[in-house]
Amino acid sequence: MSRGSPALTAARKEEIIQACAKLYETRSFKEITIKEIGAATSFTRTSIYNYFETKEEIFLALLQKEYEMWVDAMNAVMAEKAAMTRDELAQVLARTLTDRPRLLRLLSMNLYDMEANSRPERLAEFKVAFGASMNAVSRMLQTYVPEINDGDRRTFLYSFFPFIYGIYPYTSVTEKQKAAMEQASIPYVYQSAYSLTYACLKKLLGIN
Repeated sequence: MSRGSPALTAARKEEIIQACAKLYETRSFKEITIKEIGAATSFTRTSIYNYFETKEEIFLALLQKEYEMWVDAMNAVMAEKAAMTRDELAQVLARTLTDRPRLLRLLSMNLYDMEANSRPERLAEFKVAFGASMNAVSRMLQTYVPEINDGDRRTFLYSFFPFIYGIYPYTSVTEKQKAAMEQASIPYVYQSAYSLTYACLKKLLGIN
């Protein structure tokens, strides 16, 4: 159990998450160790285990934070705009998502293993943030496409959310991957995360 006040606990968890995020800017999930994350904090390295038991829990908390920031961006749009066309909605929703490249990169990882190696309470905290993102997208549909029925809105959600897990690998191809595709005679045409997401949203919203 962690010691100290709730404020201290929250501050130290945030410091651990930010240390992980900094390492993740230049390194992969596999390359980063919990020892290195702990060493990048201002407190005793072994104290990290008072807050997170596994590396997967730290990455899950980082992904949770990314979802929360995406929800904040969608809520800001809804607070500012009373109405939008379907095309405007597709553009705005694509932008709020693709403005979070770390979210897209984290989603391309093996989420199943991250969840499997996290305690139930950490997983529940993450699911709250994930659920909030689905609710925010649903509210945007209800606000800006009020004629859409419940069934079509569910179809939208359960088409769009699986889609976003695959955006990053298609838009962040390494030179090694490009060379392999060339050897396999697979043409590579660069597309941005925004262009892919916008195209998908246009299809889902029935925009020609």
